[in-house]
Amino acid sequence: MKNSKVLIGILGIIVLGILLFLLNLFVGSVTIPFGDIVKVLLKENTDNTLNVIIFDYRLPQALTALLAGAALAVAGLLMQTLFRNPLADPSMLGISSGASLGVGLVILLTGAISGAAISSFGWWSTVGVSLAAFIGAVAVLFIMLAFSARMKNMTTLIIIGLMIAYLAGSITDILKFFSLKEDIHAFVIWGMGSFSGVGTSKLLIFSISIIIGLFATFFLSKNLNILLLGEMYAENLGLNIKRNSVIIILLSGYLTAIVTAYCGPIAFVGLAMPHIARFLFKSSDHRLLIPATMLIGMDLTLFCILIARMPGFDGNLPINAVTAFIGAPVVISVIMKSRKQ
Repeated sequence: MKNSKVLIGILGIIVLGILLFLLNLFVGSVTIPFGDIVKVLLKENTDNTLNVIIFDYRLPQALTALLAGAALAVAGLLMQTLFRNPLADPSMLGISSGASLGVGLVILLTGAISGAAISSFGWWSTVGVSLAAFIGAVAVLFIMLAFSARMKNMTTLIIIGLMIAYLAGSITDILKFFSLKEDIHAFVIWGMGSFSGVGTSKLLIFSISIIIGLFATFFLSKNLNILLLGEMYAENLGLNIKRNSVIIILLSGYLTAIVTAYCGPIAFVGLAMPHIARFLFKSSDHRLLIPATMLIGMDLTLFCILIARMPGFDGNLPINAVTAFIGAPVVISVIMKSRKQ
């Protein structure tokens, strides 16, 4: 009976995701009938304008949101299990702040040195920003891996991550002080998050990178279940705590770094989605939680860009504004529930 309920729940989430995906192709500043969408996807449509809207804008954006949501949700689940903290999320190790510092060095420092806004540098304004974000995120990730290999206390590791985040934020604020207004504006826009920056040119690399990371998380389900028993029991069962912690941090940081590099820092997805999965399925088994969290993350981000692109808005709303509006109530409910317990 329980297995049938789980199967129905998973199928329901998948059907909802398919519906949201199709709605993302349908809804926007230009509403396209479903019949025309089918013709475009089957390449039977002769209207070049519709082909451009679907293939160059809406389809890549929907695929990017789908993959990014899955990656951040699973990364958040890994962090919450490792630190046994319901408020843990992928950004707590300073990886997102490292990406922001990398982008700040490119956008803000380039403008301050050259006296010209980053937008005037052509292709460098897009490729350079993504590359800098990835390098910054990976640099902080390796710093945290070095600390995690030496420390047994996970609370200390969280504090170090927060301090690195503050340090990166401090350097970024100094760069802002000496930067051009145009560059500061570009940096703020990047910090709001967007799923439209990947496009068709970078979608293949982004997709392969995310899928590899997501596939690897399924091999951790058994070890994650053992970690829930506590470190003492886990060691008695033969689990290498230190090595396992490094692998979890590496995988979570990798997924976070990829998404942040291509989409900017996306808030609340990694924090809220694991709680929704636990609430819906009433389970702590990661063999179920990993795919469930992944699918719920996909649905949430597809819903968020649907809201951000609803007709009536002048352009797209910032993704972080929408994810925070949905994710913050979930976090508040978790805090209140923990307080009652």
